[in-house]
Amino acid sequence: GAPKAAKYAFLALPFGLFAMFPGWLQSLPRSGNWMDNVKVTLGFVELALAFKFLSTADMVRHWGILKFELFIALWLLCALLLGLYQFGLLPKLKGAAGRPGVSRAVVGSLSLVFAAYLANGLIGYKSLSLLSGIAPPVHYNFFRPMDCPHGLECYHDFDEALKVAQLENKPLFVDFTGYGCVNCRKMEETVWNKEEIMQHLRNNYVVVSLYVDDQARLFPDNKFKYLLDPHTQEKMRTVGDKWSSFQINNFTRNSQPWYVLMHNDGKTLLNEPRGYTPEVSEYRAFLDCGFEAFAQMKSREENKTLIGNR
Repeated sequence: GAPKAAKYAFLALPFGLFAMFPGWLQSLPRSGNWMDNVKVTLGFVELALAFKFLSTADMVRHWGILKFELFIALWLLCALLLGLYQFGLLPKLKGAAGRPGVSRAVVGSLSLVFAAYLANGLIGYKSLSLLSGIAPPVHYNFFRPMDCPHGLECYHDFDEALKVAQLENKPLFVDFTGYGCVNCRKMEETVWNKEEIMQHLRNNYVVVSLYVDDQARLFPDNKFKYLLDPHTQEKMRTVGDKWSSFQINNFTRNSQPWYVLMHNDGKTLLNEPRGYTPEVSEYRAFLDCGFEAFAQMKSREENKTLIGNR
């Protein structure tokens, strides 16, 4: 996906620049403490990135190991150690000897500031905008666990949510998402958290979040059992396979996030589905439009019932 491509592009950038401008290689100082410092610094960065990819696997596989608190604590430790290292306070590591120059002082100061930022998020259980889509979502934690963002009441099975929507006579808010979806987390942490959006999701819709990368097995007691995709006849063994197939077959779309507002008849769309929509006003207009369309449909249905009873 895009995040992985961006990572590889970032790692390849120095080699590309040196290939285009080979003279730069001659201007580099000889290896020594500065090179050791660069290697140790990159080592801390790579370690932090490793925790990021491990956290995605943890959520997808439902291991329940690397939740919000532990992830932030590990990143805080990496940032703190990197800051101390740059100021020469970890002398046993190569490249830490001597008084720090300007570059080391800048990197060290930024690392310590970032560590304080992480500590603030950890203490207050706050979404960290700089880590939106990188850190696990706040609701995925050890001590204050919630099934859905911001304490929303939501479902993870379409049929179950549909029954609730029919009982409560509300429209469906179908959220096709993924544990490894960066833009999904950004929407939840920077758009869903706004009061006007939360009011809609809490009061006017039945929310169902369908994770297309969920690796939980559909039939955990029988590893040979599976469902067949009605169109491709491919075997579906995981929950993610089921919801990915559901999205593709019903909405001809295989990208996340993908938001669908639907009548509780389970068939009628209330408006045009939306993908990533970072503008709060635009997203609110999308929810307003769907709810108004549902209210109009409900009014027409009630009028037909009154006319039929006369």
